Amino acid sequence: MSKENTEVSKSGFFQRFSDLKEYFLLSRVELRKVSWPTMKETRTTSLVVLGFVTVMALLLGLVDFILSGAIRMILS
Repeated sequence: MSKENTEVSKSGFFQRFSDLKEYFLLSRVELRKVSWPTMKETRTTSLVVLGFVTVMALLLGLVDFILSGAIRMILS
């Protein structure tokens, strides 16, 4: 049986299973190439993100408070 006939005979469930298996194998190969951060780097960047989110929340809350007060003054 030639390779072309084998490719054609694979269909439906078996083809999908084969594709899924290949996907996971290739994903594993790629994940081994990843340069993972250290615990210190992860902690530092997480704290930076939390700090930035806190500052932005306060800033947006202040802008919302000021604009809602201005709208209230205009409408009353």
